[in-house]
Amino acid sequence: MRAAVLHAPGEIRIEERERPSPGPREVLVKITAVGVCGSDVHYYEHGRIGPFVVEAPLVLGHESAGRVAAVGDAVTKHAVGDRVTLEPGVPCGRCRECRAGRYNLCPDVVFFATPPVDGAFANYVTIHEDFAFALPDELSDEAGALMEPLSVGIWACRKAAVSAGDRVLITGAGPIGLLAMQVALAFGATQVEISDVSEPRLALARRTGATRALRAGEDHPAEADALIECSGNADAMRAGIRALRPAGTAVIVGMGPVETAEVPLALIQNREIWLTGTFRYANTYPTAIALAASGRVDLDAIITGRFPLEQTERALRAGREDPGSVKAIVHP
Repeated sequence: MRAAVLHAPGEIRIEERERPSPGPREVLVKITAVGVCGSDVHYYEHGRIGPFVVEAPLVLGHESAGRVAAVGDAVTKHAVGDRVTLEPGVPCGRCRECRAGRYNLCPDVVFFATPPVDGAFANYVTIHEDFAFALPDELSDEAGALMEPLSVGIWACRKAAVSAGDRVLITGAGPIGLLAMQVALAFGATQVEISDVSEPRLALARRTGATRALRAGEDHPAEADALIECSGNADAMRAGIRALRPAGTAVIVGMGPVETAEVPLALIQNREIWLTGTFRYANTYPTAIALAASGRVDLDAIITGRFPLEQTERALRAGREDPGSVKAIVHP
């Protein structure tokens, strides 16, 4: 098979590799669509994200979908030919966090495209059958690949306890912010404002349901019950927290370039603001599939570029080179 392999920052090589074989309870999936995530771009540009350092050639890509090409021993959930979307992290299932249902916090999770685990910019991958989910006919393979970022948005809305009648502020109109906005609306929020510095992204937010699209640093948000911070920008986080009502909830999703950031602590104390972070998601794929299949979330709306495997490097650069780029898809 072929794979797009990161050898050094800014260097992707298309290589021939041996096709993997599925082990017990694993399926071999022929990959048909892979979304480009900001983490892929960061590894491509810098060779690391925080403590995760690329020390050997690595296949990027963790937002993926495809068709089952072979099954290992004891597989019961899938058959050859099934269309599936892949949840890219397989936890150990034995640790305290897994047994408490917080498997996204498993210290031994094996996650696509996180060093040293190879990802899905390749013709084939293997994965445990429990983390391959049937993709209904109503959804394209591209939509299947985007169940992963949609899951991040669902998890953020769950952490913010978004429900009917809520007022939600989302800072950052990248793929995650735009999908979190749609999820908040699907969960019943009646006011969803989103802020960014990019006018093309704000225009897309308006087309996909935003109550108001705000120019960050210029337009003032209305009072909100929940903040979902998706930009990774410390100023946006602080401004968002200040917009919360007393006892509101701030959920931090975006990861900034540094490990620490100042928060308005006195305001958080005086208003009894709930402040929490998120790390990936847990038990979200069935909800993601249902929301997309019902049409309550439009995944195709955020796709702005499509590339063959040979042009993976172009896909990784799209966000820097095209101001209108939101989500690039690679088709292995």
